[in-house]
Amino acid sequence: MISEKFQSALRTIRLPLLSLTISAGLLAGCATPQVSDYAAEKPALDMRQYFNGTVDAYGVFTDRSGKVVKRFTVVMNCSWQGPPGQETGTLDEQFSYSDGSTGRRVWTLRRSADGRYAGTADDVLGEASGEEKGNAFRWGYTLKLPVDGKVIEVQFDDWMYLMSDKVMLNKARMSKFGFQLGDVTLSFVKR
Repeated sequence: MISEKFQSALRTIRLPLLSLTISAGLLAGCATPQVSDYAAEKPALDMRQYFNGTVDAYGVFTDRSGKVVKRFTVVMNCSWQGPPGQETGTLDEQFSYSDGSTGRRVWTLRRSADGRYAGTADDVLGEASGEEKGNAFRWGYTLKLPVDGKVIEVQFDDWMYLMSDKVMLNKARMSKFGFQLGDVTLSFVKR
């Protein structure tokens, strides 16, 4: 039979051990994927090649609960200029929303030799930054979003995955002050 003193000592050890185990599990759950995790994935993505010419996109915006709030389509006219390693790209996006409204965003992208990208657009605060590895591209930026007559700044953590030479999937998490507001999910189809 185990003595009362030993049982008390065991309970004293169990609580910190349980707390440590739960904390480790939470920290592991908070680890985010890195673009380098996809370095060996095929087909290999080259943003300059995929976003060159006309690309159509079909998307939805979902709120935190997963409810579809808005549906939209995009026609993108894309081109690149400049010598290898110093190319500048233009992605001219024409949005059509399910409520009948329209919008436009024109990205100017610069690629460096290491596969990193920087970009600007009129409704983006500062400069966006991204990186491609394998079949994936991760893009982070702050968007100036008009809402009810005001403009709020929201952060985008934007992931793209090349599925074939014609199809790419995109999932972007939108947040403010670290709190998730919703997700944007897109399917790109290259003409």
